[in-house]
Amino acid sequence: MQTVLVPGIETPLPVGKLLCIGRNYEKHAAEMRSAVPEEPMIFLKPSTAIVRSGGSVVLPTVSRDVHHEVELVVVIGRTGRNIPEREAASHVAGYTVGLDMTARDLQARAKEKGHPWSVAKGFDTFAPLGDVVPAAQVPDPSALTVRLRINGVPRQEGHTSDMIFPVARLVAYCSTIFTLEPGDLLYTGTPEGVGPVREGDVLEASIEDWPVLRVDVRAA
Repeated sequence: MQTVLVPGIETPLPVGKLLCIGRNYEKHAAEMRSAVPEEPMIFLKPSTAIVRSGGSVVLPTVSRDVHHEVELVVVIGRTGRNIPEREAASHVAGYTVGLDMTARDLQARAKEKGHPWSVAKGFDTFAPLGDVVPAAQVPDPSALTVRLRINGVPRQEGHTSDMIFPVARLVAYCSTIFTLEPGDLLYTGTPEGVGPVREGDVLEASIEDWPVLRVDVRAA
């Protein structure tokens, strides 16, 4: 069972749902040649997709085009349903940096057929997750810079103020569909600059001065 440790909470939280938001930055939607959504676009990943800093992203044999997507991740700390936006912050235990790895070729084929694309997102190791920073140390989640470097070279940089749907809106919206529970993780979307990874790459994802998430890439 996957767990997540939030400083200040004595017992690690069992990881529940991984709720992921697509196209939450206009420039990323543009680079994907996709329309800007009118409401949050949600997809799910299994908890078995999580890999921690120091681990490896494993390239599946059925894909030849796995992409990186760096994101702010919200850790839910309190159960809630139909949460008002003004109360959303009280349900957040912490924040961290994560990666939404995507088998872009599988996703493209699924989209062409009008099929769901969960397979493109859900492989083991496709949800790298960093160390959690307590919510009390993050006064404004819309004032953060999100970065990714690959082999020391900058690849992605964005600011959470550019989110189409900010954190409070995402928490409130998701809670109208799913009961949010302690240990649920909300991957909030990626800025522009997504691209492929290759065997041997070292990915370093960071937000502000938080602990850096480092993973390498290896073949299955």
